[in-house]
Amino acid sequence: MTRKTTALPLPPALGAAVAAALIALAAPQPASAAGAATASIAPQSRVHTIALSTGLVDGKMVFLGADGKPNPTLRGRVGDTIEITIASGEGAQHDIVFPELNVASEKFDASTGAKKLRFKLTQAGRFAYICSIAGHRQIGMEGVLEVTGGDGVVPVTTAAVKPVKAKVRAADAALPASAKAVSVAMDPTAVPAPLARRAPQLVKYRIETVELDGKLADGTTFTYWTFDRKVPGPMLRVRVGDTVELTLANARDSKMVHSIDLHAVTGPGGGADDLQVPPGQEKTVTFKALNPGLYVYHCATALVPEHISAGMYGLILVEPEGGLPKVDREFYVMQGDIYTKGAHGAKGHQPFSTDKLAAEQPDYYVFNGAVGALTKEHKLRAKVGETVRMYFGVGGPNKISSFHVVGEIFDRVYNLAATNQPAHDVQTTLVAPGGAAIVEFKVDYPGHYMLVDHALSRVGKGLVGVLEVEGKADPSIYRKGSASEHSMHD
Repeated sequence: MTRKTTALPLPPALGAAVAAALIALAAPQPASAAGAATASIAPQSRVHTIALSTGLVDGKMVFLGADGKPNPTLRGRVGDTIEITIASGEGAQHDIVFPELNVASEKFDASTGAKKLRFKLTQAGRFAYICSIAGHRQIGMEGVLEVTGGDGVVPVTTAAVKPVKAKVRAADAALPASAKAVSVAMDPTAVPAPLARRAPQLVKYRIETVELDGKLADGTTFTYWTFDRKVPGPMLRVRVGDTVELTLANARDSKMVHSIDLHAVTGPGGGADDLQVPPGQEKTVTFKALNPGLYVYHCATALVPEHISAGMYGLILVEPEGGLPKVDREFYVMQGDIYTKGAHGAKGHQPFSTDKLAAEQPDYYVFNGAVGALTKEHKLRAKVGETVRMYFGVGGPNKISSFHVVGEIFDRVYNLAATNQPAHDVQTTLVAPGGAAIVEFKVDYPGHYMLVDHALSRVGKGLVGVLEVEGKADPSIYRKGSASEHSMHD
């Protein structure tokens, strides 16, 4: 649960890695016959025992050698055996993979401890080693293994070499729905109270990133990555000119590094550069709210769109100096797109699909994190005559929303979530991924009003909410039948 509090002290910096490659290489041997792509196997093969760890250096994820050097070059000879022991220095989940050699370790993190990988070098060349967790290679986890032949030369190309046969980690298998899955759907009424007129002040927030199994749809569960266990994360509310002290903590049992980029922040990465938080740690930044408006925040750790799609987004409202006009009810709604290995409606626990993410082909569109979040679990309720304000944002990561309330017209739309000069009498408002809008309307007639994205095929993939309005019907506004029939009854 989000709470305003004094930040805890920052943790110590990450330690350097353990041990390095040990045994010296064998003496060079004569090269193999002309035209061969590899050199002959050395008569005295060696076992190279290598210890590596992972860590964060200058904001990047890396493999670490004995001297703390990121992504050290590993070396060996054809015929040698490589035995790598590798552990997660910062606690997050990783693996080490040699794609061209078809060799991969098991995944490891703080809970699994170190893992070992042993394989024989059967071909010479330069081979990449990487972490295959989505986004980790892109953020820095890539090094080189140099394998020499009998002549001590590393070939420029290994295109003619047949890959070594090795056991490769199996793909994620279909699993039954998680028995420990919980609701992640954010209550749309969880809106902080409007701020009283006051001078700028220091406001403190603390948010925890938590990875958990959640209920995506009936019979379908999914591993969400969240801010404070809900999707979207908590709505934050400050006043323009306030100084905000934000502490981001990452749960000890997380398998990923997480962060937060607030679009309301003027500063490196929207704060994310200084808020890359390993499992079990926390970090703090302080920023001034310079511009009024409604702003998205989201995780900005690679693979950024995966972290967002998995649930890591929310809104921060920076009220203008005079505040916003008073309304009767305020609601908090965000839209997201989710990508699973199984098709829409497939039962069981669904792994995330990076292939569908890259192709921008979501299986689910959701309001507030899950199918049915705003129809079965939570409903928006109002009474005839009340004015409703909705703080609406799109986490995405990919799809634009054409936000519409069926049967209502927005009296005011703060377009692009800027709090000056709202547009009036708007039917549908366009909201980009990473964008927001504030919509207001008076409810004049009772009934059942659906919240949709007017790209209406998305309703069938889960994107629908309900506003229930109670009160007395006014036949001058709406009635069933013709005007003449009404006149006869009058």
